[in-house]
Amino acid sequence: MESAVQIAKVAALLGEPARAAMLWQLIDGRARPAGELAFAANVSAQSASGHLSKLVEAELLQVETQGRHRYYRLASHTVGVALESLAAIAPRPALKPVPASRGTPPAMRFARTCYDHLAGELAVSLLMQMEQKALLTRSEKNFDVSAKGEKAFARLGMDLSALRGTKRQFACGCLDWSERQFHLGGALGAALLQRMLDEKWLLRGQQARVLQLTPVGSTGLKDVFGIRL
Repeated sequence: MESAVQIAKVAALLGEPARAAMLWQLIDGRARPAGELAFAANVSAQSASGHLSKLVEAELLQVETQGRHRYYRLASHTVGVALESLAAIAPRPALKPVPASRGTPPAMRFARTCYDHLAGELAVSLLMQMEQKALLTRSEKNFDVSAKGEKAFARLGMDLSALRGTKRQFACGCLDWSERQFHLGGALGAALLQRMLDEKWLLRGQQARVLQLTPVGSTGLKDVFGIRL
């Protein structure tokens, strides 16, 4: 019963459109000032302050103070995963013509961050092909790396033993809100995204959360994982 009460409290917080808008603005894991979040939610600074206080109190947000400024970020990757999951199960809008500028931007749909791992068409295709090539094995929503996959990830300089030793879930399917299919989450998904950024396979776009696949990245995916996109 206690769990149900806590779920209801969180649901009530997320059920307010302004708070939901603020949380969604922070889905890339970066910290943002209250003024920017107020603008995103289309509310006054005073109203935003009240909403943010409730989210911090509920441990959905963390706040950092630098001088006179306060910056807010998601409290943990778990909050980010929960938001993405809610977006994935939300009803699709009715099929009717809408201006392109109001839909999901193509660049964001192709590749973006999902808190700290890769999402979008690229991420879904990557996971599907890793399974098809037997680099990963699946048990319901959880994944493990095959012997063949171990060699591939080692070529990319990833220490899977260290990732398995963390408190975080090693590898799991995270439901993609735009594609409605799994992309790779967990410690492995986060580490893979970081390596792809380090190797310049992916570059951060000017728009928040958007990622760009580089020619080097296309070649790297083919050479290391045998994947063509």
